[in-house]
Amino acid sequence: MENIYKPVKCEVSDVFKESSTIKTVRLTPVEQFSFQAGQFISFTVPGVGEAPFTPSSSPFEKNYIDVTVMKTGRVTGAIHELKKGDITGIRGPYGKPYPLEKFNNKNILLVGGGVGLAPLRALFYALVETLDNYKSIVFCCGAKTPDDFIFKQEVFETWLSEKWLSSRGQVCFRITVDKKDAGWNYGDGVVTKTLDGLPCSPENAIVCGPPIMMKFTTLKLLDVGYKPENIYLSMERKMYCAIGQCRHCLIGDKFVCKDGPVFTYEEIKGQPKIWA
Repeated sequence: MENIYKPVKCEVSDVFKESSTIKTVRLTPVEQFSFQAGQFISFTVPGVGEAPFTPSSSPFEKNYIDVTVMKTGRVTGAIHELKKGDITGIRGPYGKPYPLEKFNNKNILLVGGGVGLAPLRALFYALVETLDNYKSIVFCCGAKTPDDFIFKQEVFETWLSEKWLSSRGQVCFRITVDKKDAGWNYGDGVVTKTLDGLPCSPENAIVCGPPIMMKFTTLKLLDVGYKPENIYLSMERKMYCAIGQCRHCLIGDKFVCKDGPVFTYEEIKGQPKIWA
């Protein structure tokens, strides 16, 4: 019987500083490891502990896995101390992926804030890989300040370049920060402002970010015509053991780690403290 607690050994092949509190760690597994957009892994730092994260790299990338982590405690602090060549581990993948088949021939809206852009980066890569399956993709990205915006080089130098966008005509971005500075050339205000005057009809929306951002984004989406069953929420922040044993991630009778981490708003809207 497979040992579900045994991690796959990985070597840290690179570390990228995204902001003052967020880093992306690139891992190279010693054996083949794959996941689908929306699934998560448990990241092990030997001698310290482990914590669950949704990978931020493309599910189609087979040579490495990126994990983007905000420093908030003991394990995430240890992850931030990792350097190239260090040995770590991952186990999984766990959870249910985004139901991409339900997005076929639809307008897709992605709304991410802060480190919540990390899981959406993996989903965005998956969508772009099969771009002809969708009518349009609108990616709304937010952060507190320009310095807090993650994946800066990729977003501003690649995705927003005329060359990249012109070859992917059905993709557009809406970029904002809560508080801009003199060098900021995009929108300012909370990410829900990017949902005003959307260039697509309300069909499918995917939201990931801090609880307060997810709450008000969901309310705004409902207000502009999205149906509860078509609003997908990533609830990974509630997870701990990853295998449904600790009960830390329960939302009503649903385990985030086993029944999610992706839920429609329709599935969980009646449960208490979903934004806590």
